[in-house]
Amino acid sequence: MVSKNGLMGSKVATAPITGKEKTKELIENAFPAFVGRQVRNGYRVIERMVEEDCAVVMAMSGAMTPADLGTSCVIPLIKSGFVDVFVTTGANLYHDVHRLIGKELFSVDPVYDDREYRGQGVIRIYDVGFDESVLFDTDKLFSHLLSQPPYQESMTTPEFHYLLGLDLARIAEQKLGDASKSNSILVQAALNKVPVFCGAPQDGSIFLNAVKLARMAALGEKEFRFSLDLARDVYEFSALHYYAKNHATKKLAVIIVGGGVPKNYSLQPEPMLSQILFVETDGYDYDVQICDANVDNGALSSCTAGEGHTWGKTSAECVVNSQYVHADATAVLPFYVHGLLQSGLRKTPRRFMEKKAEAVSLLDAAVKKKLPALKKTVEFP
Repeated sequence: MVSKNGLMGSKVATAPITGKEKTKELIENAFPAFVGRQVRNGYRVIERMVEEDCAVVMAMSGAMTPADLGTSCVIPLIKSGFVDVFVTTGANLYHDVHRLIGKELFSVDPVYDDREYRGQGVIRIYDVGFDESVLFDTDKLFSHLLSQPPYQESMTTPEFHYLLGLDLARIAEQKLGDASKSNSILVQAALNKVPVFCGAPQDGSIFLNAVKLARMAALGEKEFRFSLDLARDVYEFSALHYYAKNHATKKLAVIIVGGGVPKNYSLQPEPMLSQILFVETDGYDYDVQICDANVDNGALSSCTAGEGHTWGKTSAECVVNSQYVHADATAVLPFYVHGLLQSGLRKTPRRFMEKKAEAVSLLDAAVKKKLPALKKTVEFP
């Protein structure tokens, strides 16, 4: 019921929790106001993404894989076809591999003396800890893989992560007998042909091993020709956006876990298309972000879908088809994933890694028509 003056919305009223509710029923009934209402509305928006079979980009910031959110939440979404493109940090992908090679992470006391942790070789990510040797062994793995022949060329981050995923899948096959049982995001993304982009690869430890190998080669050791083509990386991501809106589903949505570079990189293809290449686009149609950043400090992490619309990153419809959930993602995302899987909702897997070349060709055709106008943009003043 809505008030006669239209100033008030639906009645705020709940029913006693019985313990028999399904996840969606719990969210609909027991999250009536404040951040709880944001949680409820965010779930409703994600449901619409799935119901309308949107192409879905998922962005994840920080270091969520040490908390094993990759296992509990990201991989089920990938395997169920809910995620078509994954954008994340180098940290998430680096820490994603620890458990695959038999390393363990543990709960630690976040208020214990960090000098003692350092003295004992324990590394802490708030309340998650692990032995420093975990890093050294993970570095050995990435250094070994990066030195192999398939990596000795220029590539984009999804091409790089796809190669890594296939190699890691072979390791998982040896350990588990079936790579599809692996709890590695890189493995599951590769098996399900989900492109994995990283907007700042040089900010992660995987790339630090590439720096080591490159410098060793410069000092006379084994030749090393691996490199990342960042211009092509951005163009390929933009092409997938254009392909999704003009050829695949006609609808594009984004789920943002945290903020930071993954958030901005997942939104950047839209201004790339409209402001730089002059190719018509209207941005994301749906947007849900789970983040605890304040929205009034001008930071990118806290930028709402409405603010993003002024940059051309989201459509006019997205301004109302969006929800910023002010919360720690580890406290909300598991509810969303459980609700989606329990609901029986399913989405068509896009397998965009297989469509990348087609997407680039489609965008190239559109950009060629804009070449006369683009030539004028390199004239200054």
